[in-house]
Amino acid sequence: MSSKKVYTDSGIEIKELYTKEDIPVSEFNNEMPGEFPYTRGVQPDMYRGKLWTMRQYAGFSTAEQSNKRYHYLLSQGVMGLSVAFDLPTQIGYDSDHALSEGEVGKVGVAIDSLADMEILFKGIELEKVSTSMTINATGFILLAFYVALAKKQGADLTKIAGTIQNDILKEYAARGTYIYPPKPSMRIITDIFEWCSSNLPKWNTISISGYHIREAGSTAVQEIAFTLSNGKAYVQAALDKGLDINIFGKRLSFFFNAHNNLFEEVAKFRAARKMWAQIMKDLGATDEKALMLRFHTQTGGATLTAQQPQNNISRVTIQTLAAVLGGTQSLHTNGYDEALSLPTEEAARIALRTQQIVAFESGAADTVDPLAGSYFIESLTNEVEAKAWELIHKIDAIGGSVAAIEEGFMQDQIAQSAYEYQRNIENGQKIIVGVNKFLVDKELAVPGFKIDDSIRAIQSEKLLQLRAQRNQEKVTACLAAISSTAKGSENLMPFVIDAVENNCTLGEIADTLRLVYGEFK
Repeated sequence: MSSKKVYTDSGIEIKELYTKEDIPVSEFNNEMPGEFPYTRGVQPDMYRGKLWTMRQYAGFSTAEQSNKRYHYLLSQGVMGLSVAFDLPTQIGYDSDHALSEGEVGKVGVAIDSLADMEILFKGIELEKVSTSMTINATGFILLAFYVALAKKQGADLTKIAGTIQNDILKEYAARGTYIYPPKPSMRIITDIFEWCSSNLPKWNTISISGYHIREAGSTAVQEIAFTLSNGKAYVQAALDKGLDINIFGKRLSFFFNAHNNLFEEVAKFRAARKMWAQIMKDLGATDEKALMLRFHTQTGGATLTAQQPQNNISRVTIQTLAAVLGGTQSLHTNGYDEALSLPTEEAARIALRTQQIVAFESGAADTVDPLAGSYFIESLTNEVEAKAWELIHKIDAIGGSVAAIEEGFMQDQIAQSAYEYQRNIENGQKIIVGVNKFLVDKELAVPGFKIDDSIRAIQSEKLLQLRAQRNQEKVTACLAAISSTAKGSENLMPFVIDAVENNCTLGEIADTLRLVYGEFK
């Protein structure tokens, strides 16, 4: 036997050999897929019945340019759209705001008004496509734009399907695109839960996100512990508002990262399902659909290298397998060039083809939970679960996620893990192919995807025209209604939808609430 010690990225020691002695007999309790606690998957037949939704996250420049990419992706076989918004849209500034300069259309599409939303989805029937929107602080405004557009298209709102990320707690912990303090932010989120329960029954009202926690440098164990802990906080806030856990619980979804350690990632997804089912049961859920953890996965952006970028195709393939073997409901695969720029059309196509090859050629989708019963996978699932519970109990002792974020506990844990990971790369303990080993003398040039700085001028001109043509009295009345509702306890969503239908801009609505709630510093 070798004396060398090997660890996962979460610090779990990997033994040289696993046998039945590594799994307690009680673990083989004949748990079946589609049954509590859903370790083996949320559907009895998983991909035999329906493949995961193949999404490609896209959005850049203007709504016109992004609309062209969406039509291209739909023609190539994507099953759902996933919208990336630019930074000004994410933090509630119109494109012509002074703080938007240099950022309009750069990391996503610029959406200032309902008119932009109409262009973004031109020629796409919202009733027939599932749309995921990666937006948090201004998520309620983007949802209002989407609902207003669906109404304009004459769609039946009970058939509108999709997801809004709407996860503000991870913004405070890891990502930074928050606007308002935690308490009013949580109020907006529970207003969305309440409004969608009655009006948009197929819409996933939140995508509780571990993805950005992982991108910020957490381990796999921290990713699920912090994410599930945040999930508990959202459920508790909704219960405190008097909402029914068996109704809103069905519309909660999760968003996880897939990294390169194939077996730890599979174990992470299996453990997360088991843990969430227990958390929801403890909080009072009895409906089986409210107990199920359904999740979208995106391959790891932080794992992509600018050096030898074509190697990223192999990394994304491993990560795709991890997500599929772990039982994801929906998947986005990154372009190989994303460490250098937004993905080119070619890179986006290769990324989608990677999913299609795994689906139709690899055999990974042919049977449910194919790694179940492996001594290694079952043991690793148990270890990931045990370590994640330890962290959740620490957070509970602090007073829950909101208190843990306010005290900086999660941020400190993530920063420490990121530091250790980077130190291991620099001292050669962690090998990254093409970065600290197996280097080349000359890198092959990769064509980048560049965004023109003229986008801001185009968006500003659109805003100028919008403000000149709209009914200013109605705009003033709508914004005043949002302000007074924010000071009370009535649901904000109907007032925000009314405002966007009367051509109020994203920035005007966000600013109205800045005056009421202040900004989180």
